Amino acid sequence: MSRIDGKRSLARRFVWVIVFCLPLLSFLYVSCASNSSTSDRPSKKGLGMGAVPVSVAKVIKMDVPIDIQAVGNVEAYSTVSVKAQISGELTQVLFREGEFVKRGQELFNIDARTYDAQLNQAQANLAKDESTLVQLEANLARDLAQQKYAQSEAGRYGNLLEKRLVSKEQTEQMNANLDAASAAMRADQAAIQSARAGVEASKAAVANARVMLSYTRIDSPIDGRTGNLDVKRGNVISPSMALMTINQIEPIYVTFSIPESQLHAVKKEQVVIAAQQDKSIPPENGKLFFIDNAVDTNTGTIRVKAIFSNADHKLWPGQFVRVNLRLGMKPNSLLIPNQAVQAGQDGSLVFVVKPDRTVESRPVVPGMRVDQNVVIEKGLEPGETVVTEGQLRLTAGSRVQFSN
Repeated sequence: MSRIDGKRSLARRFVWVIVFCLPLLSFLYVSCASNSSTSDRPSKKGLGMGAVPVSVAKVIKMDVPIDIQAVGNVEAYSTVSVKAQISGELTQVLFREGEFVKRGQELFNIDARTYDAQLNQAQANLAKDESTLVQLEANLARDLAQQKYAQSEAGRYGNLLEKRLVSKEQTEQMNANLDAASAAMRADQAAIQSARAGVEASKAAVANARVMLSYTRIDSPIDGRTGNLDVKRGNVISPSMALMTINQIEPIYVTFSIPESQLHAVKKEQVVIAAQQDKSIPPENGKLFFIDNAVDTNTGTIRVKAIFSNADHKLWPGQFVRVNLRLGMKPNSLLIPNQAVQAGQDGSLVFVVKPDRTVESRPVVPGMRVDQNVVIEKGLEPGETVVTEGQLRLTAGSRVQFSN
């Protein structure tokens, strides 16, 4: 019994040792694991922390163009509405809608029979009036000869009367004959003047008939592209009826507006670049042609117009294009990519990479944009390296590695 009791007492002691030592062993295990985990972590200042991958770019120094960017509207160089000037049946249409035509090219024909007859009648009247004039001029020549004879007879009888070789009645008769011949001559002269006026009127009627006949053929007044045909062949048209429209697109205008603050820098003949929405189409180069004479008080802008040769017909009337008006060049400008500039609480900033591959946050003053770059007016020096991608993971002092 004593031996069994001794074994039981020993077992109880062993259980109590396990109960008291188990929490201590658990605490020691957790502490060791915690220390081991802590010792495996990299230091914030050491390379074990890991460098942030970023893309960078150099600050470059170069001369950049000074441009004004705007949205412009393409306008035809000239627009002509082709209209009829006489009445008649439209007998021929000598072009296809939408094709290019040359100045003087025949476009329409109107029934000319009525106007041809009117011309023939006017020419006949002219011939009649000219014949009448010739006859009156012959009568004047005859009466002029008779006047000269009567004048000679009156003079001769006057001399004979002084010598008392003829009677007074005969002398008076000769004088009466002279007066009648002079009156007939004056009447002939008046008739000739009237006939000449009639001839001129007939000539004017012939010219007018020719003009009316010429209106039966309608030619293109300009080089350009035809539009929609409003009247089809066979219809009877009347004066001032619009038949179609022609737009001259070579050369062509682009109209746009610029801020009034830039007005002092804008001059004629400055280079203007027009680019379309389709970037595969090369831009067109033109020159500033027109500056309006007043600023729009509602928008604070002034309307200007550029002219383009448009030899390839890339620009089309009514089209909207992106316009760059080149004012000049700005020398020795500092450029960085647009995405390098970030917005901060105190304004714009960039992350500058220092020689030890850590970054600093530096405030900058951005200027105008040049394509995908921006001009930095203040805050950077040529040759410095700035971060262009990955800024969201950076703080001042962060270490970086270059991914580009």
